[in-house]
Amino acid sequence: MASRKRLGVEEARTQLPQLLSQAAAGKPTVITRHGKPVAALVPLDTYGSAARQQSILTLLGTGPGLWGASTRTIRKLRAEWSR
Repeated sequence: MASRKRLGVEEARTQLPQLLSQAAAGKPTVITRHGKPVAALVPLDTYGSAARQQSILTLLGTGPGLWGASTRTIRKLRAEWSR
């Protein structure tokens, strides 16, 4: 991300059309209230990629392969511990 500009709420309000043009050009702006950041105006593609969460459905059925052991092997190991 490019360097971020910081503006107070009132200043951002008066410059909104320019800030929108800058966001479309890839330049983010942090909006502050009383000197503390409260919001960010960022390009939509940046926001979309940051807010999107990966689905865990693609991992469905991969668990057994991660462990490298069958249920039979796990039962044997458990039986050894219970002796």
